Amino acid sequence: MFANYLIGLREGLEASLVVCILVAYLVKTGRRDALKPVWTGIAIAVALALGFGCALEFGSQELTFEAQEALGGTLSILAVGLVTWMVFWMRRTARHLKAELHGKLDAALEIGTAALVATAFLAVGREGLETALFVWTSVRAAGEGSSDPVTGALLGLATAVLMGWLFYRGALRINLARFFTWTGGMLVVVAAGVLAYGFHDLQEADWLPGLTDRAFDVSGTIPPDSWYGTLLKGVFNFQPDPTVLQVTVWLLYLVPTLALFLAPVGFASGKGKVKQPDEQGSRSS
Repeated sequence: MFANYLIGLREGLEASLVVCILVAYLVKTGRRDALKPVWTGIAIAVALALGFGCALEFGSQELTFEAQEALGGTLSILAVGLVTWMVFWMRRTARHLKAELHGKLDAALEIGTAALVATAFLAVGREGLETALFVWTSVRAAGEGSSDPVTGALLGLATAVLMGWLFYRGALRINLARFFTWTGGMLVVVAAGVLAYGFHDLQEADWLPGLTDRAFDVSGTIPPDSWYGTLLKGVFNFQPDPTVLQVTVWLLYLVPTLALFLAPVGFASGKGKVKQPDEQGSRSS
């Protein structure tokens, strides 16, 4: 439940901040007449995300077991790729997001109503589709027969909407850079579990070998139906008897991805600045 709450909170807050930026800019510039097309685009984006989630849930039920596992595994890998790209993108562009959205909104205002609808739709729709896909794959990884994952995601989205409204009203101020860094790091950990489970799905679909090759089995020490087994499953998608492939994939994804994400923002670019000593020497001469 916590993992899905985190997904809903993180993705929902990004979408809420985008909406706040768009609405606040139009209000401050005296273009309240443009609010209706913007809200229309947002509503279409939300409807598309809900429809996409329903299509995944109900469409997959008509498939055979092997086809369900193959679809779930493939979409889990896709979802992890999208979420990984998203956390790195937000980390890199968060400081310039407001200016970027203002520029797109100015261009849309010059074109007309359709452009305003499209701008709002594209700004929010991506977050909605990512959320629907990642929540669906995370719910599959958490196991069937429980509404807790969906409840967690809905609570996260509700919290994000409330925070967005408080941001807009000026009643809430937090360090967004630190918030997105911490939640991004936790999402990478969650994504590692979803990725490992996705490969397990592909093994059950007989697309990959090694389904019976267990890396370890601690079911006796950590029973899946115990409270701490359930907690580990819900937060980290922990499995007491993973395959060798699952553990390998988990490590190969988590270690380098988390190290790159937590590295200083200018780490890679800082290495390329090799002319500074020459510049200082020329100034002194």
